[in-house]
Amino acid sequence: MFSDFGVLNYWTYLIGAIFIILVPGPNTFFVLRTGAAHGIRIGYLAALGVFVGDAVLMFLSYAGVATLIKTTPVLFNVVRYLGAIYLLYLGGKMLWSVLKKQPGAHESQAELPGAILKRALTLSLTNPKAILFYVSFFVQFIDVQAQTPGLAFLILAITLEAVSFAYLSFLIVSGSLVTRYVRTRKKLAKIGNSLIGLVFVGFAARLAFLQS
Repeated sequence: MFSDFGVLNYWTYLIGAIFIILVPGPNTFFVLRTGAAHGIRIGYLAALGVFVGDAVLMFLSYAGVATLIKTTPVLFNVVRYLGAIYLLYLGGKMLWSVLKKQPGAHESQAELPGAILKRALTLSLTNPKAILFYVSFFVQFIDVQAQTPGLAFLILAITLEAVSFAYLSFLIVSGSLVTRYVRTRKKLAKIGNSLIGLVFVGFAARLAFLQS
């Protein structure tokens, strides 16, 4: 399928992409928390940040920049440490809000949409695992000798975004439904925010020790 457009083993790519997307990561946890804390509309705004970030990384992969980052230790480490610092910041902020007994209070309704979009986009763009995915997995399914390799990139990119949209939609809707149950149970809400905060701190620690 799509072999005439320079795509190699499309169904293998699709299965691999599904499994990779299903592996929990900071992007998915952030979208889940946002949907649970602020509802479906703001949850999709967080998802939009992830989609845009992935699209940028896919374009960088097509342009060869992702390969340059992967093969240049200094650049790779810059991205890695920026991502770790940002994850640590987000996790610490969540834990601090729980300790202050004001989960989410630091986000006013006026600044919430822009802040959520910026955080999701930053998480996506500073994720070295995503860069490794586009360099080591994504490009394996493109026939570089084809007449239209750019079209092959586009087909694979649309496929990845479609799978990601379906999965993030599930997280947003399910998170919103769970929130309706725990909204009046403050202890459960605090436990949930604490766990997600710890998850982000854990991701930061793993990212800091990731080998290029």
